[in-house]
Order: sequence, then C-alpha cells, then structure tokens
Amino acid sequence: MAIKAIELQGHDLVLNLHIQPNATRTEFVGLHGEAIKIRLHAPPVDGKANQELCRFLADTFAVKRHSVVLLSGETSRAKRVRIINVTMLPPFITHLLQGVAT
Repeated sequence: MAIKAIELQGHDLVLNLHIQPNATRTEFVGLHGEAIKIRLHAPPVDGKANQELCRFLADTFAVKRHSVVLLSGETSRAKRVRIINVTMLPPFITHLLQGVAT
C-alpha cells in the first residue's frame, strides 16, 4: 500500500498514528506526515490517553475494545495500533484508502 499510515493485513488494519492529548474533543484530524493525526480529550498521564485512544478506535471501527491492540508507542505521541477483524471502515479511513487507490 502506498500510504504508510494505513496497512491492511488480512482482516486486520494497522494504523500509524500521531496523537495530540489534552484536546477539546477526541477526533480524527487528518494526515500528519505518514501518520493519521488524532486529537484525544484525555491527558497523557496514567495511561488515560491510551485508554481513550483504544475506546475511540473501538467505537469508530465498531469492534470490541479488546480488538484494538497498541503495538508500540505506549509513552509516545507516535503510536502503532492493530485493529483486529475490521468489518466496517469509518468515512475518514475510506476516504484515505480511496485517495491511495487513485
């Protein structure tokens, strides 16, 4: 795949993310270099930002919370996340994938 922010691995999706904690709300922002930027409402203390990220991604991709696995970046803004058995893609991700295909 041409874009390094998104990698399809069978039914799984691996995302390279750039996280901005302490935001007003949790949301996708766009691309940040070769990563997807996500603003998180949670602060980066005691794992709260990671918990919010996993909750947000589980809700967004309509999977259970345990289907979102933090692969790397536990204490960093740069994170790599696997979403297991993705069956639904949110519009933001679909748009990015269509941009890659054209």
